[in-house]
Parts: sequence; C-alpha cells; structure tokens
Amino acid sequence: MMKNTWCSCLILFALAVFGAAPAAWGWGCEGHQVVALIAEKHLNPRALAAALQLLEAGPISPDLRRFCNANGLDAFADSSTWADDERSVRRDTAGWHFLDIPRSASKGEIAQYCPPSTGCVTSAIADQLAVLRNLGASAQARADALRYVIHLIGDLHQPLHTTTNDDRGGNCVPVAFFGHTPEETNPAKEDYRPNLHGVWDTDIIEHFAHGRTAQQIADELDSKFKEQIPAWKSEPVDLVSWTWESHQVAEDTAYGDLPTKVPVETPRPINTCTDDDHISIRMLKLREQLDDDYQKAVEGVIQERLTKAGVRLAAVLNALWP
Repeated sequence: MMKNTWCSCLILFALAVFGAAPAAWGWGCEGHQVVALIAEKHLNPRALAAALQLLEAGPISPDLRRFCNANGLDAFADSSTWADDERSVRRDTAGWHFLDIPRSASKGEIAQYCPPSTGCVTSAIADQLAVLRNLGASAQARADALRYVIHLIGDLHQPLHTTTNDDRGGNCVPVAFFGHTPEETNPAKEDYRPNLHGVWDTDIIEHFAHGRTAQQIADELDSKFKEQIPAWKSEPVDLVSWTWESHQVAEDTAYGDLPTKVPVETPRPINTCTDDDHISIRMLKLREQLDDDYQKAVEGVIQERLTKAGVRLAAVLNALWP
C-alpha cells in the first residue's frame, strides 16, 4: 500500500510539473539565463549597479509562480525568465514576445507585422525602455520594465520569434528529435511535441549543454566569441535591424537546414495549428527527423544568437546608464 501511495505521489508530482510547464517560449530557462549572464559581463559598472539597485527596489512578487529555478543566480539573471511567468498574470502581454514576419516577406518596415491591438516584441521593448527612462514612474514599474527588456531582447534573438510560416513560429511543425517522435499534446488545437520551435527554444541548448550550468555556458560562449564581441559592441542599437537579422537566420538555418524542405505558405491569419488547412497535420506528414546533422548545423548559430543577445542587451542598458 505504501508503494502504491508513493507511485501515486510521483504521478501527481509529474503532472503538476509538466502540466505547469509553459509552452515553447523564447529560449526557455537556460537560454534566457545565459543571455542575462553574458550581458552582465559587458555592462559598465554604473549600468550594472543601477540595474541591480532598481531590481532590489522593485522585487518580484513572492506570490508569483516561477517556472525556472534561479539556481543561486543574482537578481539580474533571475529576472530574465520573469516575463514568461508574469504572462500567466498579465495575459495581455502574450503578444509582446514575438513578431510574426511571414517567410515570404521582403526586408522593409516591420510595423505592418506588429498589431497595435496586441503589440509585438519590438514595440514592447521600446515601450518598456520609455518606462525605464521615466524617473517619475514607480520603482516597481521601472524594475518590471527592466525585467521585460532583459527578457524580450533575448526573445528578439530567437529566430523563430521573428518568423512565421502560418505555423506560429514553428510551433506547428512537428519534428522527431534524436528519436523522440512527435506526440499530439492537444488534439483540439492539433499541437505536437517535439516541434521546431521547442527544439530551438530548449532541446538543442540542452543537447550541447551536457548538464553544465547557465553560468558555465555563458562563460564558454563569452570566450568562444571574444573576437566578434568588440564589433557587436560597436554597432548602433537598432531593433529593426536586429529583427530582420533574426528573421533571416530563421529562413537560412532554422528552416533552411531542415532535412525535408518546408514549402513557404501563403500568409493567412493563424490562431491555432488547425488553421491553414490543418498546418500541423500537413507538416507532420513531412516526417522531419532532426539528429546529429541538424544539431551540428544549427548549434553554433544558436550559440551566436545567445551571445549576441547578451552583448546587445548590455549595449542597450549601457546607453541608458552611460
């Protein structure tokens, strides 16, 4: 009887954990923490002190349910995942985490893809920077604005947060990842996992992390890209340019290196993976098998995206607090 009770507890625990897990949101825990930790390496002393002081003055509510373990990280790095947790409280912020630019789009003005009713990642960053600059705003409002900026600049550098193929940024593209075949998680919405977006958010990072901590990964990436970092630091802060760059990486690598090519869809309004003639079911039939070849093709690109996001986040905050 004790054995049965123990098994029941394990099942309930698993349901609680995995049932509470967020959908595939930009970079997942480790990726966002790595971005923040790299940024801290490149913040000037005044910016780092101002950021930490502000976060202390406007702390995260202890009542907020946190998905990611802080693992001893400081307030700056821990704040990197806050926006995904806060989304469960402020559902109106869901649209702030991405910008759906169709694969077929030509480079140009991105405003047409940013709905005024919901906002998008670039407009949200601009709005939160305005709150940060407003010395008349409350300490809590400014601290939360900083948390959004830390998180959303990370999201902006996840290529599938700046791209759609009527597939919700790859969320509607079921894939097998190292033998883990896609399973339907929500029949009503035709959601599958693994999917392309989730693989880019977390699976590829976990695969090359090999159990290392976010701090260890941040240290390694900062060293790996030390020759490129000065050039990235010297760039002007340009959200539009960064968005198009991320969008192109999605086309060239996230989609471009798939073993089975995914046709470019005619852009249509999408709410779930049942739309566009059951997009996820059609993509499932492609039987995408992602293994060593895909991992090797894209992991260096993902590492560069994480590092660039950290360096550019630092540049944004250094400009705010020179």
